[in-house]
Amino acid sequence: MSQPQSFGARLRLDRMDDNRDGRLMIVPLDHSVANGPVTPDDSLDRLVGELVDADVDAIVLHKGTARHLDPARFASTSLIVHLSASTAHAPDPDAKYLVTSVEAALRLGADAVSVHVNMGSQEEASQVTDLARVAEHTDRWGIPLLAMMYARGPQITDSSDPALVTHSATLAADLGADLVKVSYPGSAKAMADVVRACPIPVVVAGGPPVPEKKMLLHRVASAIRAGASGVAIGRNIFEDPHPGRLARQLGDVVHGRAAVAA
Repeated sequence: MSQPQSFGARLRLDRMDDNRDGRLMIVPLDHSVANGPVTPDDSLDRLVGELVDADVDAIVLHKGTARHLDPARFASTSLIVHLSASTAHAPDPDAKYLVTSVEAALRLGADAVSVHVNMGSQEEASQVTDLARVAEHTDRWGIPLLAMMYARGPQITDSSDPALVTHSATLAADLGADLVKVSYPGSAKAMADVVRACPIPVVVAGGPPVPEKKMLLHRVASAIRAGASGVAIGRNIFEDPHPGRLARQLGDVVHGRAAVAA
């Protein structure tokens, strides 16, 4: 995994890379602002505990959510604080905006921060500007920045189009991100092309719910074989009846502890 420039960012990224293989198994749980609670009751702390027990490398949360969890959960798993948000009920749900700061994430003990950008949305300009400004702050404070990049907007017909995925990945690198999360571009060859074009580590999003878990495992294995530096899978894990078990299975594929037939 290529390293950011600052000592602090390298140190925090090394903490996330607990397996020392340059690959990351990330579970985003930031969906609550957009779509409502991740769990139907007050069991989020228990879910996080299951994910920690499954040895995931990092969990993405909003700042307020993190305050209601047991801090001991993050003794062995990294915390990524998500800085941007919107709700599904907004006039333009693709218009993401900053809801907290790098400094606030550091006060929570975060190992990294993340920002969501929808390339092609009607509010693209403000989102790109926010990403660039956050990158300056993360560089100043020595904390890694994960850019969650998607092609979404009025003119976008296929958000997984390889050219769009490549553009979104390199846009994140151009503006100073240390890691980038993108949609799976549909094939191992296309994934390899994205990785070759992007100078920072690329992690692959889980995407919409996958009915067959074998399909998800195959997609993850394909992405890793193509050179991806890991995955960031949320909904497909936390909506599963056994999220900890699935997280471990996916993590085993990411870190080469289990093979999936091509």
